[in-house]
Amino acid sequence: MRSYPQRKPLRLKNHDYSQPNAYFITICTYRRQSLFWADEGLLAAAVGAHPCVRPPGGGHFSQPEIVLSKAGEMVSKWLKKIPEKYPGYTIDEYVIMPDHIHFIIICEEWPGGHVGPPLQSVLQWFKAQTTNEYIRGVRAEVFPPFNSRIWQRTYYEHIIRDQNDMQDIRRYIEENPIKWNTEKEEEYPWN
Repeated sequence: MRSYPQRKPLRLKNHDYSQPNAYFITICTYRRQSLFWADEGLLAAAVGAHPCVRPPGGGHFSQPEIVLSKAGEMVSKWLKKIPEKYPGYTIDEYVIMPDHIHFIIICEEWPGGHVGPPLQSVLQWFKAQTTNEYIRGVRAEVFPPFNSRIWQRTYYEHIIRDQNDMQDIRRYIEENPIKWNTEKEEEYPWN
């Protein structure tokens, strides 16, 4: 019988992912397909954040604006719908890159002290909604065809431990588009 390599578990064994916490998430497209930028030659992406977190006009450094592809706009739309579907979750800051997304999601205390759905369920819903809309867009010839699937099977997560960690990750999200064209991918700590 042929043996295959075993996948390593990506989640912490004893961590309750339905309890209040903040997480840094990276989700990559399957085989790193570039689907979300209208023009990959530009140096920046659509970076979003709650208005209290990120000042208008792009933050503390000057970055050119880019135009997301229609698929990138669709991903942004569904990311913003997470708090509508799951009121205990908020999206703090995010960036949509050509072949992946980074975002901070915060699981807050649910009304009435109820336990909300675990993070994995929220991300599974997001991936399902974006995949279904992408398929409809391909059929309508709005989005370009994709290779087998939209998203990789898993995602990267980092539990945000404190305010310094949060600020480092926000800075990483904000600067990621500029680094996209200037640094090698191996130098990214979270890609």
